[in-house]
Amino acid sequence: MALNFFDQFMSPTYLGAPLIMIALIFPWIFFPSPSSRWLNNRVITLQNWFIGQFTRQLLQPLNTDGHKWALMMTSLMIFLLVLNMLGLLPYTFTPTTQLSLNMGLAVPFWLSTVIIGMRNQPTVSLGHLLPEGTPLPLIPVLIIIETISLFIRPLALGVRLTANLTAGHLLIQLIATAAFVLMPMMTTVALLTST
Repeated sequence: MALNFFDQFMSPTYLGAPLIMIALIFPWIFFPSPSSRWLNNRVITLQNWFIGQFTRQLLQPLNTDGHKWALMMTSLMIFLLVLNMLGLLPYTFTPTTQLSLNMGLAVPFWLSTVIIGMRNQPTVSLGHLLPEGTPLPLIPVLIIIETISLFIRPLALGVRLTANLTAGHLLIQLIATAAFVLMPMMTTVALLTST
């Protein structure tokens, strides 16, 4: 029975219910919860060390105004890291290969950066719509083109991220299938393909 190679990216269901919600909720189990004890156990200590290191790396190039975003960015990064690591386990599902999840994360973050940029520095934000030294007749056309490119950005980045994740998984699937088919006929070629 030959399956479609893209079947691996379909959201699995159990008794007709999609399992994507369980896959999205599962990483929150790994986040440390506050306790009333004086000393933490090893897992919480390791998690706190990782969060501290990541936050320090995140905040180093930013000015002090950007430090208020550290908690949100750190939690988002850990959430995505755990989601993608869970996708490496056999018989699991990686929700980040779905365009809906990528767009659901990309659009709010893009919109928040645009709105905050327009609110805090409107002249700088609007200045990005028109390159410096543009000839006068091209100004209206360039403003329209730059505005369209600004609104297309989250869609393009979400589709590109989904395509990259899908291509990696698809390539692994193709190589594994080729090695499996070649194993009875040409064992050496199958081992070289796997390697």
